Amino acid sequence: MFKDAKKRFERTLVRWAYYFFSWLFRVLPYSTIKAISGGLLAVVYFILRRMRNTAMSTLNIAFGKEKSQAELQKICEDCFYNAGRGAIELGAFMARPALIKETFSFEGNSRENLDAAFKEGRGVIGISAHFGNFPLMLLYLAQMGYPTNAIIRPSRDEIVEKDFQAARSRLGLKTVHSYPREACVTQSLKALRDKELLVVLMDQNTGSKSGVYVDFFGQKAGTPTGPIIFAMRTGAPLLPIFTLRKGDSDLHTLVIEKHFYLEQKATDEETIQYNVQKLTNIIEGYIRKYPTEWGWMHRRWKSRPRSVTVEEQVRADVA
Repeated sequence: MFKDAKKRFERTLVRWAYYFFSWLFRVLPYSTIKAISGGLLAVVYFILRRMRNTAMSTLNIAFGKEKSQAELQKICEDCFYNAGRGAIELGAFMARPALIKETFSFEGNSRENLDAAFKEGRGVIGISAHFGNFPLMLLYLAQMGYPTNAIIRPSRDEIVEKDFQAARSRLGLKTVHSYPREACVTQSLKALRDKELLVVLMDQNTGSKSGVYVDFFGQKAGTPTGPIIFAMRTGAPLLPIFTLRKGDSDLHTLVIEKHFYLEQKATDEETIQYNVQKLTNIIEGYIRKYPTEWGWMHRRWKSRPRSVTVEEQVRADVA
């Protein structure tokens, strides 16, 4: 009973903090927000001790044999700073939508790659990760006129989630909640059949009931199979999509790779396993190149594989 009361208190505290900062970011000039952000982020970093410990543990699993503890500590600090700065930008820019277009741009042939995928007429599946300021990236795509849907895990606070969803809708981004699972699948397939963009983040821990285990930084990681299954069912092209911050500035670039073609194997199960691994390799490549852009505070290897066959792991998804 005490734990339940504590959770309710914590959620109420988080809710009012969200309301306060949302109001603050609306009324203050963006220049003032930037000026106070450094001190605010330092305080938050100090408070989040448990998350810092989780991040260091995750970094040691990924890079423990490649980098020194000093290097890992620096990545950890920069990771928290980038995540916090991204959250502040999100709050400020959602109140000032014009800034989204001003601070984002397509890199190289990225826009051509996206337009070419849309021309195939089957919808587009964007493959991304909790990397860079991905929430603003989604809003930028919507603001640029692309019919954009994102599979998003809803907030535990239903009141805050309704506010989030209303804000996303106001800026043109369509929300597909990750659960209930059947509703998520139905809405995702509808978006693709309506020839829209569906963005899926593939870097979060997923158990064997809804994913498969693939290699990620040399460790088996439970990874969602949905994007591959959606592509198999609809023929929609898969496009790796990432956003990068330009140095220490407020500017971001959007990197979109060319059509990722599924490689067919002897069975559906083998096709899913093989292509989930290939996409995970792409995500790992970006994280290795830009380690401070990824959210190391997530327990990526929380689920552990059982001694089961690939067929058992994905049977529910391909049924």
